Amino acid sequence: MEPNESLKGFYERNAPNLGLKCPGTNGMGHFNVFSREHCSLLSPYSRRDYYKISLIIGKGKLHYANKWIHVDRPALMFSNPIVPYSWEAEDVDQKGWFCLFTEEFLQNGSRLGNLQDSPLFKIGGTPVFFLDEEQQKILSDVYIKMMTEIQSDYIHKYDMLRAYLYLMIHETMKMHPAESFEPYQNASQRIASLFMELLERQFPIDSPEASLKLKTPNDYAQSLSIHVNSLNRSVKEMTGKTTSQQITARIIREAYALLKHTDWNITEIAYGLGFEEPAYFTNYFKKQTGMTPNALRMNLV
Repeated sequence: MEPNESLKGFYERNAPNLGLKCPGTNGMGHFNVFSREHCSLLSPYSRRDYYKISLIIGKGKLHYANKWIHVDRPALMFSNPIVPYSWEAEDVDQKGWFCLFTEEFLQNGSRLGNLQDSPLFKIGGTPVFFLDEEQQKILSDVYIKMMTEIQSDYIHKYDMLRAYLYLMIHETMKMHPAESFEPYQNASQRIASLFMELLERQFPIDSPEASLKLKTPNDYAQSLSIHVNSLNRSVKEMTGKTTSQQITARIIREAYALLKHTDWNITEIAYGLGFEEPAYFTNYFKKQTGMTPNALRMNLV
């Protein structure tokens, strides 16, 4: 697993194909748009520090959080800085476009609120939307206009690009009204949502030295400035699981990802996940999954 990828890291990784350096965007955040024809066929499993919307025309697998989706027809993919993901192309014929941007760029004059709470980028939402022929044409036209505009000398071109980005988001929300965001209705919902967001922010683990910071319900309660009993009650009420169960499930998902996507040994994974001794991690993992970490890794080969 790679460390969180910065915008600079993105440009450095793709420089041989894209032939571009990381440009600025007049102090209002960052935005850029590219054709997918020049992208690498395999992107690293990591979390980014930018948002990305991709119109994917080409087959492949999207790995994100603890899930994966087989993309076998045109699709629009939304990725945010919280959830780690990777793309694994199944053929070399990859077409479409993608744009990447920071929250500062979109929030300049936006009424959408926090992007991570928005219908298309929220944690736990569905990041991939399959498109019919008409939807593909609508969104392709937006990307083509973006590609043209970013090459122009128009002094207000980033305002135009921001408008196209709004258009793309709203067109997608119109296509998928069932994904509309429901605001918080009570304190328990808000507390549980904040906990789940904070839980996701602890991952992915970038290196064995950067070990998990928050490990217990009390750690999370202190970070959220609430009593642990209030946290436990809210999480149980809204999710049906205890705070400890949610933490355990997320650690196991991360352990699975590390076993699958990295060459770290068991000791490094154990320390990265906050275990003082590798044996504690092995026992913990086996108790939750019925298999030792080594046995699972062997099955993944």
